Amino acid sequence: MEFPDLPGRLARVRETIARHQAAAGWTHEVRVVAVTKGHGPDAVRAAVAAGLEDVGENRVQEALAKQDQLAAVPVSWHLIGTLQRNKARHAVGRFVLIHSVDRADLAAEVDRRVPEGPRQRVLVQVNCSDEAQKGGVEPGELPALLDVIRGLSRLEVVGLMTMSALTTDTTEQRLAFRRLHELRQASERNGHRLPELSMGMSGDFPVAVEEGATMVRLGTVLFGERIR
Repeated sequence: MEFPDLPGRLARVRETIARHQAAAGWTHEVRVVAVTKGHGPDAVRAAVAAGLEDVGENRVQEALAKQDQLAAVPVSWHLIGTLQRNKARHAVGRFVLIHSVDRADLAAEVDRRVPEGPRQRVLVQVNCSDEAQKGGVEPGELPALLDVIRGLSRLEVVGLMTMSALTTDTTEQRLAFRRLHELRQASERNGHRLPELSMGMSGDFPVAVEEGATMVRLGTVLFGERIR
């Protein structure tokens, strides 16, 4: 079987999450989104066999190809990578959650592409690490973007997402994650209900959990290095 050590890796991840939640005094559920980017469909099957329910992909086309191959596999698909406007029509309705809405024109395009029926659930990505190359709305522009999206009838914003800088400095990691948590608190005081905080990846998820993450996006720590 592919990824035979995945159950053990997942058990260690869950133990780490529980330990860091306890240290910080949190009791809410932290969902593990298994990032299968760069791995074949067997990674998704292995994730489900190990008890995971959520899978994250960075690229729309790669995700759709896997979805077509795995139509019978009971899994919830997340789009965690950058979404280009010209791919919005392919993404709507195919992901239980889009993590990377970060500007008004993208939000409007996604909204325009959602058919009648259930709204598309999204997170607003925020650049909390002050890195120019990172995606995400600037923190100071978040209130205006949330107000714009609130006026779109086919989108449901359920939380915020961020990435810390690529560093092993836990102090720097913590600054980014704490910033997102504080932005969520301020936004909720302004009337936005944002229960989800998607933050933390393989190299920094313990710190993200301590700062209140409700979802962590994990690839390498579960599956090992990507094959491509």
